[in-house]
Amino acid sequence: MEVKVAIKRIDNQGRIVLPLSFRRRLKRGAVLVVEREDRLEIYPVDAELSEYFDAVEVDVEHFEDYHELRRELREVHRR
Repeated sequence: MEVKVAIKRIDNQGRIVLPLSFRRRLKRGAVLVVEREDRLEIYPVDAELSEYFDAVEVDVEHFEDYHELRRELREVHRR
């Protein structure tokens, strides 16, 4: 595994430019960003995430109530 290291500037909006060699390997033009305590990890997204949009069913009457939706999602996750 080849390791490359580069120092990148962060603009005023928090953006960085990903290396061209990394961008060329992106199949979907999207990345997964994982925030750890002291670092960010960036992974290419190979899966079509929209396939999972309807993967979870919840019984919530009003989706405007964000807190109710979160509670129901947590219950589904525990099952």
